[in-house]
Amino acid sequence: MKLIKSMVLFVVLVAAKSFAADVSYNGFRPDFVIDVRTPAEYVAGHIDGAINIPVERIGQDLRAVKGVRQDSTILLYCRSGRRSAIAAEVIRQQGYQRVLDGGGIDTLVRSLKQCQSNQC
Repeated sequence: MKLIKSMVLFVVLVAAKSFAADVSYNGFRPDFVIDVRTPAEYVAGHIDGAINIPVERIGQDLRAVKGVRQDSTILLYCRSGRRSAIAAEVIRQQGYQRVLDGGGIDTLVRSLKQCQSNQC
């Protein structure tokens, strides 16, 4: 169990350093895109630039992400939308103000728009 937690935290920290998604969602450009599925689901396929923090760890591990602030725009997603809704509620209760629930990955991929030259 400790190994899994360490692997998740490693993925979070490494992904945070390389995050540079140039996308918008419903007119908002997220500072962070977070996949709240399991590490195995994340490895099987995820949105480019997404950070993996499983839903059961979101309350603890989000603070470890370099650069995340209470006013960061955070876009969450999972497989179907259930876990992302739970995660959104958890982090809103912690004071994060700009939380976007993207729902399931398949729907979210169709909703994302690529930004061009810092214009979304």
